[in-house]
Amino acid sequence: MTGFRTLFVKEIIRFWKVAFQTVMAPVLTALLYLLIFAHVLDEHVEVYPGVSYTAFLMPGLVMMSVLQNAFANSSSSLIQSKITGNIVFVLLPPLSYLEFFAAYLLAAMARGLMVGLGVLLAGFLFTDLTLAHPGWILVFAVLSSAAFACIGIMAGIWADKFDHMAGIQNFVIVPLTFLSGVFYSIHSLPAFWQTVSHYNPVFYMIDGFRHGFHDVSDVSPVHALAVILPVTLVLCALSLQMLRSGYKLRP
Repeated sequence: MTGFRTLFVKEIIRFWKVAFQTVMAPVLTALLYLLIFAHVLDEHVEVYPGVSYTAFLMPGLVMMSVLQNAFANSSSSLIQSKITGNIVFVLLPPLSYLEFFAAYLLAAMARGLMVGLGVLLAGFLFTDLTLAHPGWILVFAVLSSAAFACIGIMAGIWADKFDHMAGIQNFVIVPLTFLSGVFYSIHSLPAFWQTVSHYNPVFYMIDGFRHGFHDVSDVSPVHALAVILPVTLVLCALSLQMLRSGYKLRP
C-alpha cells in the first residue's frame, strides 16, 4: 500500500498548497449565493412548512459545492499531468490501477467534503440548521462525492486539452447541479419539468442530503439511495475499466 499512500498524499498536498483557491474560494462563492438568494427570497418563500428559505437553501449549496469540487480535483489533476507530461511519473512505478483509482478518488472526495464542511460551518452563522438524520447526511455526502470524483477521473482521462475540460464543466457539470433542486423544490415546477428532473441523478443526491437536515424532501431518502448507489457503482466500474485498459494514458 506504499504506492497508494504516496499518491494519495501527493494529491492531498497538491490542492492543499493552494487551499485559498481550491477550498476557500468555493466556500466564498457558495456564501455569496446564500447571501443574495436568502436576502431576496427568505421573507417571501417557504418551500416546506416551518423551514425558512435560507435553511432550505443551505443543504443544496453544501452538496453543490461537494460535487463540483470533487469533480474539479480529480479532473484537473489528471489533465494537468497529461498536458505537462508528468503523468509518466505516476504510470512508471509499479502501481496497480486499483491503487491509482483509489488515490485519485479519495483525494477528490476529501477536497469535495472539505469544501462542503466549510460551507456548512459558515452557513451556521446565517441560519439555524437542524441535523434530523446525520446518517443520511453522511451517506449521501460520501456516495455523491465519490460519483463526481469518478466523473472527474473519466473526464481527466478523456480530455486532451483544457478546452475539453471546460466544455464538460460548463455543459454537463454546471447544468446538472444547477437544475437539480439546489434553489427550489421540483414540486414548484410544471409537470413536464418535474418529470425531467426525476431523470437527473443529482436531484436525488441533493434531495436525500436535504432530508438529513429537515426530515422533509421531494422523494423518500430510500428512493434517492436506490438511485444514487447503482449510479455510483457504475461510475466506479467505468473509471476502473478506463484505468485498467490504459485508455489515453498508455501508448
